[in-house]
Amino acid sequence: MINLEQELKSNEYPGRGIVIGRSADGKYAVTAYFIMGRSENSRNRIFVTEGEGIRTEAFDPAKLEDPSLIIYAPVRVRGDYTIVTNGDQTDTVYDLMEAGQSFEEALRTREFEPDAPNYTPRISGLMHIDNGNYDISMSILKSDKGDASRCLRFTYTYDKPAAGKGYFIHTYMGDGNPLPSYEGEPTEVEINGDIDSFTDNIWNALNENNKVSLFTRFINIETGETQTRIVNKNK
Repeated sequence: MINLEQELKSNEYPGRGIVIGRSADGKYAVTAYFIMGRSENSRNRIFVTEGEGIRTEAFDPAKLEDPSLIIYAPVRVRGDYTIVTNGDQTDTVYDLMEAGQSFEEALRTREFEPDAPNYTPRISGLMHIDNGNYDISMSILKSDKGDASRCLRFTYTYDKPAAGKGYFIHTYMGDGNPLPSYEGEPTEVEINGDIDSFTDNIWNALNENNKVSLFTRFINIETGETQTRIVNKNK
């Protein structure tokens, strides 16, 4: 495992990222989702609560340009499942799981974002808590090294994640033009502290110029009780 904060500090532009794991004391299922931005349109956003989840919203509606890839619900809850993604595939997973399909089957209906030449990967995570049991699924859909005619699909599942361990997946390996897509399996990272220290450590490690918003949640694996934090740069 590597230190999550150091990993974030070493990358000026990881883009959007999902962390899912288990708290060091073993009591909580843990997740974080952050967004970053280089353009004014991307930076003009905040997270707001919506039901048991969240959605993105324009901080200044007058400055909103193209909402197609930046306004969506990153987090939705369906019974024992918490869905976390970097786009409107949150709704795809929610709706198709309602119809009886699996996480992986739902995402086979989607592919990377149509934002040439970057073809930003769609990253997704699923937390399942049931009667004290906890497991994780993560997915990335990306182009074949910038070839938009081929979509590469990877799904990773983690049964009974260990205390203090998390898995981190993000959209870009760093800044660039075009932006280089994430490579490899989700990175194993340490999960430390309570929700407030976990939130502060991630927020403070993200690049000051590019960070936009952060969502974190701790879910008690035995009781289902949730703790949630939202941090927005725009206030």
